[in-house]
Amino acid sequence: MKKLYRYSFIIILLASLSVSFQTKAQQEIINNLRTALKTGSSKELVRNFNNMVELNFEGEKSNYSRAQAELVLKEFFKKYPPTDFQFIHQGSSKQGLTYVIGKYTFEDGSYRVWILIKKFQDKYLVDSIDFSRE
Repeated sequence: MKKLYRYSFIIILLASLSVSFQTKAQQEIINNLRTALKTGSSKELVRNFNNMVELNFEGEKSNYSRAQAELVLKEFFKKYPPTDFQFIHQGSSKQGLTYVIGKYTFEDGSYRVWILIKKFQDKYLVDSIDFSRE
């Protein structure tokens, strides 16, 4: 009977550690995204991308490789240099998807930014970003 309790305790402990590491990994990518968007760094932003990512600018969606996405975002940041970026909301689904919604502010206005993060082979990476003018 003692062995059963010991094994149960070990299983619960390992499950708790796994959830803790996942939460830490998700929060780390969210913090990286905030910094990259706030500074307008396409190079830092794409470090958190999957090999292919969907970018949507005001309803025009396209899939890009990481290298292509960096060039597209570099032009976006050049055209709309950030003055601020703040997350408004974040959440997750039962399927393991994480999403964050933020406000990207530039001199003449702002964009609502919706980011979808998925788990790819033990890493959390950006799957899509949607920029909608407010």
